[in-house]
Amino acid sequence: MSSFSRGSVALQTPLIILLIILSFCSLAPQAAASPNDTLLWGPFRPNLYFGVRPRLPNSLLTGLLWANTEDFTTSQTNFRHTCEQNEGMAGYGWEEYDAQNGGRQTIHDTGNKLDLTIDFVKMPGGRHGGSWGARIKGTPREDAHPNLVTTLIFYAGLEGLGELAFQDADADADQNVILHGSTAELGDFNFVFSDSAENRMPYKTHPSWDEKPLDRPLLSSLQIPPEAIWQAKNVVFASMKQDIDKYIKEYGQENMPPPWASFAISKSPGPGNFHMIQKTFVGDFQFDVLFESASGPTVASKALTKAIAGTSTNFKTKFQDIFKPQPPFTKAAYTTFSESMFSNLFGGIGYFYGDSLVDRSYAPEYDEDNEGFWEETAEARARAEVVKDPAHELFTSVPSRPFFPRGFLWDEGFHLIPIAEWDLDTTMEIVKSWFNLMDEDGWIAREQILGPEARSKVPPEFQVQYPHYANPPTLFFIIDVLMDKAADPKFSDQKAHIESELQSLYPLLKRQYYWFRRTQSGDVKSYDREAFSTKEAYRWRGRTPQHILTSGLDDYPRPQPPHPGELHTDLISWMGLMSKTLLRLSTLLSETEDAGDFKAQHTAILRNIDDLHWSSQHKAYCDATIDDYEDSAHVCHKGYISLFPFMTGLMPPTHPHLPHILDLISSESELWSAYGIRSLSKSDEFYGTAENYWRSPIWVNMNYLIVKNLLDVAQSPAAPAKVKTQATKLYTELRTNLVKNVFDQWKATGFAWEQYNPETGAGQRTQHFTGWTSLVVVIMRMPDLSGDVEIKHGEL
Repeated sequence: MSSFSRGSVALQTPLIILLIILSFCSLAPQAAASPNDTLLWGPFRPNLYFGVRPRLPNSLLTGLLWANTEDFTTSQTNFRHTCEQNEGMAGYGWEEYDAQNGGRQTIHDTGNKLDLTIDFVKMPGGRHGGSWGARIKGTPREDAHPNLVTTLIFYAGLEGLGELAFQDADADADQNVILHGSTAELGDFNFVFSDSAENRMPYKTHPSWDEKPLDRPLLSSLQIPPEAIWQAKNVVFASMKQDIDKYIKEYGQENMPPPWASFAISKSPGPGNFHMIQKTFVGDFQFDVLFESASGPTVASKALTKAIAGTSTNFKTKFQDIFKPQPPFTKAAYTTFSESMFSNLFGGIGYFYGDSLVDRSYAPEYDEDNEGFWEETAEARARAEVVKDPAHELFTSVPSRPFFPRGFLWDEGFHLIPIAEWDLDTTMEIVKSWFNLMDEDGWIAREQILGPEARSKVPPEFQVQYPHYANPPTLFFIIDVLMDKAADPKFSDQKAHIESELQSLYPLLKRQYYWFRRTQSGDVKSYDREAFSTKEAYRWRGRTPQHILTSGLDDYPRPQPPHPGELHTDLISWMGLMSKTLLRLSTLLSETEDAGDFKAQHTAILRNIDDLHWSSQHKAYCDATIDDYEDSAHVCHKGYISLFPFMTGLMPPTHPHLPHILDLISSESELWSAYGIRSLSKSDEFYGTAENYWRSPIWVNMNYLIVKNLLDVAQSPAAPAKVKTQATKLYTELRTNLVKNVFDQWKATGFAWEQYNPETGAGQRTQHFTGWTSLVVVIMRMPDLSGDVEIKHGEL
């Protein structure tokens, strides 16, 4: 079974025929758009192959559908709209993308025998976020004949109040089609649809042509419930079905119009809140969608051509400045790969708005204090009355556009590591958006499933969120990055702004930290454990015999059976990271009293990591539990858990246990593979068993933390010579192996993957996983230390 931690087996939305005779429902109030917000517009519907919207609730939604309409079978099944894993794509995604300016996306659609290139460019200015343009270009693939017939439908729908209607719908076919709109937040605006003069259209082959000629765009307008606009594909099919039923009745099944004429929307421009424009082309084609804000710059196809070229040049120049791959990744193919990986991460940013399902029963069983607690919590969940929390908005990147098109708390900190190097403004907007989700206790739901569109991709059993469930606090990585930038002379012009943002975030960071301390505390006193502190011990809530989904490591082996006296190595390490970051931040902000508390807590956490979790027998960090004699005992499953104090930066280069950690990383019988560090030791009894999700595969986010901290040791003047040499060798070879394998799999399949097979290197599980797998971009730009060492692993 696929990922439990993300709780998402992609659901197929049933093809329902929507009734068109429906009216508006009540609307939630809208937020005001920022007057000069260069981040107002974007392809912020990452679950679609292409969909542009503003960062406003209940506003304007746009999207694109297309299909090869040469025969009836493929026309029915091959309409593209939402990104899906099983549509036979030979790769798709952003080749270049900058959230401030735009970029280029390519889609290699084998099922429709079509390659699409979509250039999206923003043109800032005015009082409503500026204007933008999209150029959509299609080329038949090699296995298609040159007269391939393709139909495309662009739609725009208003979820909120405003006007939207076609202008001059009966104008001459040579005139550009204009869709005019107006809302309080966006002001007046026009969509202008402009075709290339070289486009070829179908010709008349059937009497139905007189009623619906396809040598000009088809326009259709509908009034539908605002909450149904996201189901645009169903709406399109409903519109088509009206005319298909009519054609069957009029001509009979033996004399139907050709597929490209049959699969055409009903021609009905007029009033409504949902508007479609359909274009059908033969062979190569190109057309522009130009969004002109009345208060922003004018957009024309000639200007768009120039803007596309400039956006591409600026992207490549900036990429070389920030992310230029270092040896041994100097071949041009690695730069192309790195640009694609980063662009897909950055282009996967979305804006989400909607309610969420939350169990706020606060049942006492959720404290998990009794033996057999997982059965009690299951019963409590079964009887709980789930409520809908009020609608919230979230600006975030996503792990995978087809499979995880929503926000995940523990993924987002990793996502922002590359983004923070490129764009601090976007980074801070995302960080603030996440922390604005925090409730009064300090809880942020680990998975953000906001509204019915997001819920359509999640099985019901994973939709409910629980206010006592935590998730790794990786956003604290970014707080450290922001503090680094504030201290960097290169960012002196932004220092005051960064520190101001950190000052506003500080109370929320502190609140979340103390929420963790209250809700995820572990028990030291009851079991006479010997430790420096009786307070600094932690365990994840949400435990079952087979999973700790809240840890993010799902099926990683833990003590059996679960026990309320368990203590988890990864969680105390995360607490060490949080306390370290808050100590640094409180010092920066002159919060003297807080700084004293954080220093004492951080010191105690570091001492307790060794006192409670280091096993001298196994020479590794291990989870702890209570055995049959009511004594504390280590349960050691060597793997990522064993490396957590190292991966979270809590082991200085002089730490006495560091040589054992380096030995564990380098052992081929334990964690080392030719493709990266395994999640679980090859010698563990559970290696590769059951779901085998975190029981052998290689994960790029964990390998990134290993590579980063190996580099820190390798470059530390304080590191003992032997430790420094070993860390340098491991860093050099692991960095090479990891990047080369992700590159090889991308080149072979067209995709980045959720995880990689430790025996073959093959990408597996979720396809188009351009979330934390994109950390290879940062790894490639890390320094090359191979000149200092021999990199043959046999010598390690």
